[in-house]
Amino acid sequence: MRLLVTGGAGFMGSDFVRYWVKRYPRDQVLVLDKLTYAGNLENLRDIEDRSNYKFIKGDICDGELVNKVIKGANIVVHFAAESHVDRSILDPSPFIKTNILGTQVLLEAVLKNKVRRFHHVSTDEVFGALPLKSKEKFKADSPYNPRSPYAASKAAADHLVRAYFTTYGLPVTITNSSNNFGPYHFPEKFIPLTITNAFENKKIPIYGDGLYVRDWLFVEDHTRACELALKKGKEGATYLVSADNEYPNIEIAKKILKILGKDASLLEFVKDRPGHDRRYALDAAEIKKLGFKPKYSFDDALRLTVSWFKENQRWWRRVKNKEYLKYYEQQYVQR
Repeated sequence: MRLLVTGGAGFMGSDFVRYWVKRYPRDQVLVLDKLTYAGNLENLRDIEDRSNYKFIKGDICDGELVNKVIKGANIVVHFAAESHVDRSILDPSPFIKTNILGTQVLLEAVLKNKVRRFHHVSTDEVFGALPLKSKEKFKADSPYNPRSPYAASKAAADHLVRAYFTTYGLPVTITNSSNNFGPYHFPEKFIPLTITNAFENKKIPIYGDGLYVRDWLFVEDHTRACELALKKGKEGATYLVSADNEYPNIEIAKKILKILGKDASLLEFVKDRPGHDRRYALDAAEIKKLGFKPKYSFDDALRLTVSWFKENQRWWRRVKNKEYLKYYEQQYVQR
């Protein structure tokens, strides 16, 4: 079996690649990644000498390159995306190009080269927001209501994938997951930002009233959900992936500070971001029918994540480079 994994040097993509290369040593895994600020080959260092892994630097919007590297692939797993809501608010253009046009380039190449399966990795944010105190959860057939440029670009990509299935009979599956966290998570995102700022005794920015609820999923559990969708999923189906871990941001931050023995005085409430969704929650009934069950409780996964960042400070201190600090200043300090 030969897999092409786009965005395989990013946070979620690299977890999938490391898992697949080790679990399926007879499969050949080719990673295509542009290595933007969030792509990092250090994420794949522990498999770089494996004979069943190969890396190619490149852009999914480059049709000529995509058609070249996709030849012989049996499966394409599509992680590549611009993924940070705050950055999409500052500049939507890269999100439109990569998340929509890049996905269409891949779909055309998959169709042309008769690839057996195209798996598209997406997000719960395409559905919009839920009321804070409700018990409602999004289902796969819930109406789309994206509320940020990032969410709109991923919604468009989802629609393209389904259109290629309906129009051309392209064999596809989609997973829309809740918020992932874990090792190698880029520190612009909430959990690693909280952890790394706490290590540095810096203020931890909390948007608005801090009561925004997210449904958290350990990245290794997400990888196993993608594996199930590939192995057992029905062509054309969408699977929502959740571990039912709903927590407000302020509670997450306090949990992390407690693990690290830090004081709550590090918390700093900052001006809210535009269009901030109050709550996300997914109904994962369909992926559970395929055998999905989270391996870790939320608290255990959070402790594992904090421990990883403690043991890998060289990694995240290098990641927090000049470009990151410029973005951080614009996004939080100047608010």
